[in-house]
Amino acid sequence: MVASANTRLRLETAHLTALFGQHRAVRDVSLLFPAHTVTAIIGPSGCGKSTLLRCLNRMHELTPGASVQGEVLLDNVNIYAADVSPVELRRRIGMVFQRPTPFPTMSIYDNVAAGLRVNGGRRRAALDDAVSRALQQAALWDEVKDRLHTSALDLSGGQQQRLCIARAVAPQPGILLLDEPTASLDPAGTQRIEELCHALKRLYTIVIVTHNMQQAARVSDYTAFMYLGSLIEVGKTNEIFTKPKVEQTEAYITGRFG
Repeated sequence: MVASANTRLRLETAHLTALFGQHRAVRDVSLLFPAHTVTAIIGPSGCGKSTLLRCLNRMHELTPGASVQGEVLLDNVNIYAADVSPVELRRRIGMVFQRPTPFPTMSIYDNVAAGLRVNGGRRRAALDDAVSRALQQAALWDEVKDRLHTSALDLSGGQQQRLCIARAVAPQPGILLLDEPTASLDPAGTQRIEELCHALKRLYTIVIVTHNMQQAARVSDYTAFMYLGSLIEVGKTNEIFTKPKVEQTEAYITGRFG
C-alpha cells in the first residue's frame, strides 16, 4: 500500500513477527495504515489476523510466552521502545473485541468513563462532556441518555458493542482496532457497527479484522489478505476484490479455499 504524499501515516508495521514461544504466528509483515482510512484484514481462521491486531497496541505481549520482533510505528515512534508506557499507548490505540465486554458491575456511564479515570484529575463536568461525546460518536447517546446510571448489562448485544466502542473512543485515541466486532451480533447490530466505521474514520484511523469478506468490501478503503501468518497481498479494497494480483488472493476471495 503506497500512501500519497499528502496522506499522513498514523500507523505502520516494519518486518513485524509475532511469536508464541518458538511458533511464528505472524511472519515479517510490513503494512501501512494511512490516517482516516479503514483497513480490513482478511484471511482464513488461524492465519494470524487477530494476533497482528493485538501487536498494534501491545496486547500480544500479555500472553505468557508471547514476543514480538520488528517494529510497530505510531507517527514514526516505535511503540515497543523501552520508554513507551503500554497503558498510555492503549489510550492512543483503542481496541474492541469480538464479543461485547462491558464491565459487568458498572453503569453505562461508568463503563465509558473508566479509561478517563485512570489518571484521575478530571472534573465532573469535563467527565460528563467526554462521556456524552463518546456515546454520541458510538451512535448510542439517544438510546441511553435517560438511563446512564443503570447497568450496562441491561443493554442488547448490539448496544453493548457500541458501548465498548464508546469506551474505546472516550480517551480520543488516534487509532481504533476492531477484532471481528460483529461476529456475535444480529444483522441489525452488524449494520449499525458497519455504519459507525464509515462515520468514525473521519476522526480515527480504523483497522478491522473480519472473517466476512462482504463486510470488508462494504466498510474498508484498503484490504490486506493474510495466510499462514504472512501478508499475501494488500491494496485498495475495490482492486483486491475485483482484480487481485496474487492467485492465492483470488482463490480465497472466490471461495476455492478458506
